[in-house]
Amino acid sequence: MKVIAFNGSARKDGNTAILLNFVLEELKAEGIETELYSLAGKPIQGCIACYQCFEKKDRRCSVENDIVNECIQKMDEADGILLGSPTYFADVSAGMKALIERSGMVGRANEGMHRRKAGAAVVSARRAGAVHVFNSINFFFTISEMIVVGSSYWNIGMGRQPGDVNNDTEGIRTMKDLGRNMAWLLKKIKA
Repeated sequence: MKVIAFNGSARKDGNTAILLNFVLEELKAEGIETELYSLAGKPIQGCIACYQCFEKKDRRCSVENDIVNECIQKMDEADGILLGSPTYFADVSAGMKALIERSGMVGRANEGMHRRKAGAAVVSARRAGAVHVFNSINFFFTISEMIVVGSSYWNIGMGRQPGDVNNDTEGIRTMKDLGRNMAWLLKKIKA
């Protein structure tokens, strides 16, 4: 079993990565292979609505000049997908939005490519807007027919400067619970 985690933050090792790593540590402890993939500093653009993915049905986006097809392949090979984003103006980062748009379209064009995979959102925030980010990611999971994994609270960690989320005791506990819940679900799905 494998879980791929995408860090949608412009900061490769910032608060979003820290939160994702708390989840991944729990998954690793349960014997699940994990990978953290950062979108930071990599070119990525939104969907251009060309609908070539529906014509070709080759599990790829027709836009070839960025990282999205690599990300889509990693999603396709994984049993679980974590999407992590900071809260930028009360929504996901632009890179995460582009990944959601394009992987979502390719998934739908290819008979539900993400269907029945486990999915979970991880959100970092300074103060407010995080619930909208959480919802944006979960809308992607539900329209993709994925199984959304919950935790002991909403999957949100609070902190402004890189590393501040390490002071959010409840956020850390939530991420660890999320990792254990995802591991449990994956084992049930794969049994």
